Amino acid sequence: MKVLVTGAKGMLGQDLCPILEDEGFDVIETDIDNMDITQIESVEQVLSNYQPDFIVHCAAYTNVDKAEEDKETAFKINKTGTENIAKIAKNLNITLIYISTDYVFDGSKKEKYQTNDPVNPINVYGESKLAGEKAVQECDKYYITRTSWLYGHHGKNFVETMLSLRNKEELKVVDDQVGCPTWTVELANGIVKIIKENLPYGIYHVCGSGETSWYGFAKKIFELSNIQVNLIPCTSEEFPRPAKRPFNSIMENNKICRNWESALKNYLELRCE
Repeated sequence: MKVLVTGAKGMLGQDLCPILEDEGFDVIETDIDNMDITQIESVEQVLSNYQPDFIVHCAAYTNVDKAEEDKETAFKINKTGTENIAKIAKNLNITLIYISTDYVFDGSKKEKYQTNDPVNPINVYGESKLAGEKAVQECDKYYITRTSWLYGHHGKNFVETMLSLRNKEELKVVDDQVGCPTWTVELANGIVKIIKENLPYGIYHVCGSGETSWYGFAKKIFELSNIQVNLIPCTSEEFPRPAKRPFNSIMENNKICRNWESALKNYLELRCE
């Protein structure tokens, strides 16, 4: 079975591709150098040539804060690029798996977000990813996999940022935003599960089980790393960012991924090898 991955050189793609190969799939790696998703001719040529059974669409504009000032580029990649992929996938009868985000929600709900809860993004990045979701839903065969607070060994992320700041006299971290930290390997395994178990088409939340705040996440990172840091909780108001973040990003994942703390422990162990 052939699986084409967009954004194969990204943080998720670099973990997903070898995991798919280990599961016996024939993996076709694509990135900007061999398929420009914003150009429909490029997409049509590559997909027609390879005729994959599945597309895992990882390619995305992911700089949440920069998107506020670069809306055009964010929408060009996340909306137009996804529309191109979705259109050709539908024409060629290919199953499309789209990586989306918890930021399609506004964070006002008190409980965990379910897959059928109303969406209402509060930043440009979330708006652009939701536009991608809508494009994907025009396909006959699709999975939308929403994930959150993603980190991995092959890209810039919260875990690595915290560890790089370990020597600061004090480190303030937001404690009033809660969500589900997710290791790229956990997300990749969730995608494999969706494919292999032939789950019904639709929307899935593929994120770490359990919940924490950014402060709680940072505290666990340093605790598991045996690093002493003067960590201080603060509010979102004390740590303003260009893009608004949802206060509640907790999603019900129906146990597709394991507990976020167990995953983080494994991530840090592998990092030290």
